[in-house]
Amino acid sequence: MAASPLRRGLLGRTYLMPLIIAVISSAGLLFALIGDGLWDYLSWLALGFPVAIGLWFSNRRSRDQRRSTRGAV
Repeated sequence: MAASPLRRGLLGRTYLMPLIIAVISSAGLLFALIGDGLWDYLSWLALGFPVAIGLWFSNRRSRDQRRSTRGAV
């Protein structure tokens, strides 16, 4: 039995970004093992990507919470 298009689209949207983050992180680890110089810079960028995403969403969430509590008196 084939999955419905709605379910397939939902699964794709759910797992696409974590998959991209995993691939970039794995590439960063591989770059760190390959060599020095340019590879080190590429590994730092790739391994810093998940951290940057986490900080961005954390900042966004705290900003949204501050906005929602301002209106409540």
